[in-house]
Formats: sequence, C-alpha cells, structure tokens
Amino acid sequence: MNNPYTLAFGRRPHSYISRYEQVNSVIESFNGEYPSAQVYMITGVRGSGKTVLMTNIEKELEKDKAWITIELNPETDLLEGLAARLYSRPELGALFAKAEINLSLFGIGVSISNSTPITSIETAIERMLKVLKKEKKKVLVSIDEVTNSKNVKIFASAFQIFMRQEYDIFLLMTGLYEHIYNLQNEDTLTFLYRAPKIHLTSLNIGAIQYNYKEVFNLSDGEATEMAKATKGYAFAYQVLGFIRWENKNKTLAEIYRLYEQQLEDFVYEKIWSELSTKDREVLAAIGSDGAVKTKTIRDKTGMTSCLFSTYRDRLEKKGLIDTSQYGYIRLTLPRFSDFVERRAGLQY
Repeated sequence: MNNPYTLAFGRRPHSYISRYEQVNSVIESFNGEYPSAQVYMITGVRGSGKTVLMTNIEKELEKDKAWITIELNPETDLLEGLAARLYSRPELGALFAKAEINLSLFGIGVSISNSTPITSIETAIERMLKVLKKEKKKVLVSIDEVTNSKNVKIFASAFQIFMRQEYDIFLLMTGLYEHIYNLQNEDTLTFLYRAPKIHLTSLNIGAIQYNYKEVFNLSDGEATEMAKATKGYAFAYQVLGFIRWENKNKTLAEIYRLYEQQLEDFVYEKIWSELSTKDREVLAAIGSDGAVKTKTIRDKTGMTSCLFSTYRDRLEKKGLIDTSQYGYIRLTLPRFSDFVERRAGLQY
C-alpha cells in the first residue's frame, strides 16, 4: 500500500478527515428550490484544508447529472475560461451550436454559418447559461486561492449580473483572509460581503486519533499523543502521518523532529513572511503553546487596548490565534511557538 498521506497542497489525499457539516451545508443551499446563496467563500490559514473542502463539494455535486462543475485558474481571463470550459464539453458544445452561439472570435468552438460571431464574452456566457437553464442544468464555478486581482474582480462583477438574471450558476472561492477581505470590500463587489463565509478551524482530534490508530495499528495512548501533536491542523495531520509512514523504524521523538522541520519549511516560513512587524510582535509575546493572559501579551508589546484589539482580531481571522477563552489567547498551530521564538530572536 502506498503512503495514504500527502505533503502536496491542494491534492485530496487518500486518507483525510471530511468536514461533513460544511460540505452538506453548501450542497443543501445550492440544491434548494430557492437557493439561500449562490456564492460561498472558504477561508482559513494556509494548510487548513480549503482546497480539499472545495474539492469534496465539487465531487459530491458531480454525482448529480444536473450539475456541471468548472474549475478556473485565477491568473487567467476567467470569463473566457468559463466559456471555453463549457463549450469544450461535447454534450454542451452541441447544444450551444444548435442555439447558434458563435464564439469563433474568441477562438472557442467553430464558426457557425449564417450566425454572426458574438463580440462580448459576457453576452456569450449569458446565452450559454440561458440554454443550460432550459436543459435544467446547474453550473458550479470553483476558483482556488483568489486574490483581489483584475481578473477576479471582472469575473465577480459579471457573476453578480448572472445572479440577478436568475441563471443557475454558483460560485465557490477559497482564499486567505486578507485576500477575501480586500476583494469583498471593493465598492462594486459588496454582494460578496454578504456571501456566506466558511472559516476553517481545527479538525476533530478524536477523528485524527481514530485514523492514526487504524492506519498504524497503534495503542489508544500513542494514537492520542500523535493526534494532539497536530492540534487539529489539517496539514499537520497529513505531515505527521506521512512522516510516520515513511519512517516506521524511527522513534516518535525522531519523527517529531522531522515533523517540526517539515511544518517550518512547507508552511510556517511562508506564513511568517506575510505578517506585519506588529503581527510578529504579538505572536512573539504569546511565547507559548498554552493559553496566555491577554493583559500579559499587551504589557509585553506595550500596545494600548485599542491598538492591541486590532492586531488580535486580525490574527484571529488569519487563523493564527484562538481567543475563545475569555481573557486568554493561545496559538492555533502546532509547534508554532518554538518557530516564532526562533524567528523573532533572529529578527529582533
């Protein structure tokens, strides 16, 4: 048997913990007679499982022949990409040709005699969606790792029009908090502000413990120890499982050293590079994997209550701290405090 875990971002591993509640919530909403939402935005810290969740939703909807799922690259022209992906499906291309939708000017499909080529890609997609609605087909568009880019803004503006015209088109987007925040606060895209957000938090520790126990044939104690070492962080669950599988003759202490190194190299260095100086100061002031009093952190940073609240809220939305215990803050990522201590020591 091959290693059931993976270090590759975005790829759905053989062994994973499903987020049934979030998957079912989106599917029920999209499948409703009168959908409560046509857009969902999935956000969370790097490695929290955003892409895997989106993929699971796509796979579930693909089981229904009424659904057409299209994944788009945010670095390309998204409207042309959508039109091309729809037209490239043989069964759909035939419908569009029959409806005399001529996209030859965009290099899509073939030129249709006696049919004037469409010059606006938005008009083309509207006509395609109209055909699909008559056929009782629904379109799910998924875009992974969106940013507040020109391509994404143009697509989102057009999508808003498609929704107003009551076409059966739906959108899933994943992105880091700061990118989602910047995008939804564009003056012309306020509809995204009202779109439901799924903020990914920790996986169930019990589910991870059960998985490790079954895969590695561990005792309850050892499986629990490994599960707790991940703190429910989705990527950490994959990393620790992957390393244990590849190093079955090593002790847990040796495995944990490799585990820390992989977390730092694959995720933590990138997360750190994207933080502001003040963000880093707050994380360094926490200085522990356990719960630390908010006042203690504020005193260490020398911040006023108002200023500290700003950075606390930002770090919470980024998925880096947990503030659920009143008056206390803890880091959410496993072995992150040791990494922060080393990086902060080098910088300050």
